[in-house]
Amino acid sequence: MPYFSIVIPVYNKEKFVVKTIESVLNQTFTDYEIIIMNDGSTDQSEAKISTFKDNRIKYYSKKNEGVALARNFGIEKATADYICFLDADDYWYPTFLETMHRYSSELPEQKVFATAIEIETKNKTIPAHYSIPSTSDFEIVNFFDASQKECALWTSSVCIHKSVFEKVGDFDTKIKHGEDTELWIRIGLQFPIVFIRKILARYVYDDKSISRNSNYYFEQYTFDKYTVEEKKNPALKKYMDLNRFSAVIKCRLNREWRIAIDIESEIDIKNLSFKKRVLLELPPIIVKVLIGLQRILGNSVFR
Repeated sequence: MPYFSIVIPVYNKEKFVVKTIESVLNQTFTDYEIIIMNDGSTDQSEAKISTFKDNRIKYYSKKNEGVALARNFGIEKATADYICFLDADDYWYPTFLETMHRYSSELPEQKVFATAIEIETKNKTIPAHYSIPSTSDFEIVNFFDASQKECALWTSSVCIHKSVFEKVGDFDTKIKHGEDTELWIRIGLQFPIVFIRKILARYVYDDKSISRNSNYYFEQYTFDKYTVEEKKNPALKKYMDLNRFSAVIKCRLNREWRIAIDIESEIDIKNLSFKKRVLLELPPIIVKVLIGLQRILGNSVFR
């Protein structure tokens, strides 16, 4: 049985998937299996993947049904106790698995681990900014407190013990936008996070990715799932309000006025920074300009 199972869902990532797979094969820690799920790609992704000849790679293909089902398939097929996810346009630095092995061995009572990430855009590569105190090489944190800026868990930077999925469930296939973040919420409600400060994963900004789409924000279904819980959990409420803020901004940019009004009515304004309160008052055209500047400068409007 391998120590890690690495789940890589692929949908039309011919430009990226080779580098992604190579970043796994170049790991200094080598006791792993790679589970690749081709989720109905229509480009040359399959041809690119087929060039790799390594008996640790397990390749599957099915019709396109979404990334949540693809990742869930990988979880089901995983034979290791620890599962890592790697999106097919992201990649790891060579000591990612070595570091995860070290911390999971030294802290066996912990079940959820994550490293810091950096973000590659067209213009520059920038480190993600976290709301996590810097006191040592790692911190054991509450997910919601640690995710007031950048999310403490990112799909391509996590390592999760299989027992966690048995307790909280896997990716919710009803959710089309933010299915990964919704799973992190369920995990955060029951498990602390071992956050490793060293940057060992890179998120590659792909303009075609659904997460870059202006329609990418929490659906009402996701907010509704936590309506009761957030009333008794202030950290969760603040985290959800930050996501409501992002949803309101994007709805306004898309001229979805009714949805924006409904979501904004659920925000406790005290949970937003002064900057975010100002942004809620600005005309959409001004916000659009600021977002353009954000992409150029690497600063965050939404966090």
